[in-house]
Amino acid sequence: MQSSLSAFDLARLQFAFTVSFHIVFPALSIGLASFIAVLEACWLKTRKPFYKDLCLFWSKIFAVAFGMGVVSGVVMSYQFGTNWAGFSSFAGPVTGPLLMYEVMTAFFLEAGFLGIMLFGWNRVSPRAHFGATLMVAIGTLISTFWILASNSWMQTPQGFKVVDGHVVPTDWFKVIFNPSFPYRLAHMAIAAFIVAALVVAATGAWHLLKGRRDAAVKKMFAMALGLLLVLAPLQAIVGDAHGLNTREYQPAKIAAIEGIWDTEQGGTALNLFGLPDMEAETTRYAVKIPHLGSLILTHSWDGEIKGLKSFPAEERPNSTLLFWTFRVMVGLGILMIVLGVAGWWLHRRGTLYESRAFQRFALAMGPTGFVTLLAGWITTEAGRQPWVVYDVMRTSQAVSPLTTQQVSVSLMTFVVVYFLVFGTGIYYMLKLMRSGPALPGERARSAPAAPAAPIAPAPRIASQPASQPARRPTRAADQLIDA
Repeated sequence: MQSSLSAFDLARLQFAFTVSFHIVFPALSIGLASFIAVLEACWLKTRKPFYKDLCLFWSKIFAVAFGMGVVSGVVMSYQFGTNWAGFSSFAGPVTGPLLMYEVMTAFFLEAGFLGIMLFGWNRVSPRAHFGATLMVAIGTLISTFWILASNSWMQTPQGFKVVDGHVVPTDWFKVIFNPSFPYRLAHMAIAAFIVAALVVAATGAWHLLKGRRDAAVKKMFAMALGLLLVLAPLQAIVGDAHGLNTREYQPAKIAAIEGIWDTEQGGTALNLFGLPDMEAETTRYAVKIPHLGSLILTHSWDGEIKGLKSFPAEERPNSTLLFWTFRVMVGLGILMIVLGVAGWWLHRRGTLYESRAFQRFALAMGPTGFVTLLAGWITTEAGRQPWVVYDVMRTSQAVSPLTTQQVSVSLMTFVVVYFLVFGTGIYYMLKLMRSGPALPGERARSAPAAPAAPIAPAPRIASQPASQPARRPTRAADQLIDA
């Protein structure tokens, strides 16, 4: 059997590859930036040294993730002109300004204060440094706002008209605050915090398994689990609201996600598992739960869900793909809720830092935030197909007039370069995580060196008081977590 991919298919594959690499780094940096800001606020309030140790430790990892996010984002921007010139020409009057607003408000804010955040510990006052850290954290969230506004407009477009083959904005408020934007913004922001929380929890679990019991390791482990306890259930609630919104504006996507082909009267069953077959127009080996589909998707016992057969064949998303990416996302989300609840229960029992089985569970869950993020992204973006701007412009109309050879060469180049560059960056981040925050006796050696003439004196908390020994007993370090 002979099969070949067209230039259009390769262009889609290339964009999927590059955006998959890109999305994980901003998600991690968004969550870490806010986590570092909270740690620094705790240090300013309590002056407990392990908070600063954690700030210095996670700032290194944040810097690597931020840098790789910027580099991968630049590549994506160029692809709009090289591979998707039709889309840029048609929708540029909307997406162009939105991306410009992201650069002018978010990127400039992050770039302006990032240097102070990373290198200004002994060069500016503690409050000024905290202000810089806060600005970087706010900048990442502003960036999320504009990127999600642009992407959400492509999902549920409004506030425009088409003139001479180009989109012309008529109401910027409607363009930005389109029907899916609030749900998708909340869903993505929470996902970024969960990604970071799982990475922090896994790092803490690694060092607990290696025998560390100092305050810094305990604190980051407990803080990450506390955040998961709150955000994982909240994400399920936001996801449910997002699903109701998707059913209203993109009903074909919901039918594909659930593998529903026929519109059922009097209540829709939920296909818990199965194998959707696009050619046969059926879901094989389906394990059904009567009425549960209506309860989840309409919040009523007999709510009606349109089946895929209600839509023209050329306008149906790929149910085989969406059915499983959605279930990967939901299944891992349930495990995240279990992780948060189990951590709370062990904390109540006083065995959170001693349960090696739970620590192994937390360590194994570390990468699942990225897997869930990618599964959710595939569900959202593939579910929009065959539209690049939903119900306005088809993806086939957006591609540039390129040859298969041209796209093949660029795709292979991206694969090689990305695995070399970003593989090295990921390896370095893992190496940093493995090193862990400074031990109490190492603070003086790990703190940044003071400049010859600092703007403000370095805080005394960076080193041990002269009246205390260089290394505290392990028991004393353990007691810091309860102080």
